Amino acid sequence: MKIFTGNANPEFAQKVASHLDIPLGDCEVSRFADGEVQVSIRENVRGSDVFIIQSTSSPVNENYMELFILMDAVKRASAREITLVMPYYGYARQDRKAEPRAPISARCIADLCQVSGAKRLLVVDLHAPQIQGFFNGPVDNLFAFPVMAGAWLEKKKGVQNIVCVSPDTGAVERTRSFAKRIKSPMAIIDKRRDRPNEAKAFHVIGDIKGKTALIVDDMIDTAGTLCVAVDHLIKKGAREVYAVVTHAVFSGPAMERIENSLLKEVWVTDTIPLKKKSEKIHCVSVAPLVAEAMKRIYSKGSVSALFD
Repeated sequence: MKIFTGNANPEFAQKVASHLDIPLGDCEVSRFADGEVQVSIRENVRGSDVFIIQSTSSPVNENYMELFILMDAVKRASAREITLVMPYYGYARQDRKAEPRAPISARCIADLCQVSGAKRLLVVDLHAPQIQGFFNGPVDNLFAFPVMAGAWLEKKKGVQNIVCVSPDTGAVERTRSFAKRIKSPMAIIDKRRDRPNEAKAFHVIGDIKGKTALIVDDMIDTAGTLCVAVDHLIKKGAREVYAVVTHAVFSGPAMERIENSLLKEVWVTDTIPLKKKSEKIHCVSVAPLVAEAMKRIYSKGSVSALFD
């Protein structure tokens, strides 16, 4: 078993390798003078089960090119099997034709990963579960919320009268799952979106008055939707608002918006490296979860048990 990583999130890869008590593979992912990706594998991988860890957050296209070329290098070095460990799947929001003549970019990415050599895909909280069907091989979509719920119960025992809030109808299932784990009721925000990254909240379904609202979602991008939801919940009578989100994409003005918002805290995981620090941001590591899944894949054990 060998583990390699690109430049997207080497700290996360090192945490995973440490949990498995395996050193990271010796490779260099650099650039030629004209910006082309250069990969050099400096150890034997012939006949090995290779795991390549690479999140595909910003810069998305740069990280994907590193990933494709790294997998091709390992494939041509005669690795027995390549498992792609992608904690964050870039382009996951483009999972369908939302309008005429639109691409299904998430499918393009799946095809490119397979052509480059990936035989199996390990991801964390896919934005759209149907993306698993784009990949012609085993896909393990790990859930971060059991880990997040456990950390929340341990650190926030004093927070009472909680209601978990789904920011839209698409997040209802994960919100219900989180609410069940921390034994709280739930509410739903009826949201309308005029264009990407811009949303307006119109109505809250459920009782939030005088309660601590806990928004549950899979990612924060520009934080525009999140901050609109927070303002709406406060206006409707919520006492305070927290957020629990898997992927801290944090594009553009996201951090500034969070700092200036009425959010008490935002809980995220380390699937994407945090570029800026904030007292409002609390990070929970899912490296132990990913490491255990990799261990079970390698030893032909059950990964489904980790979903709970």
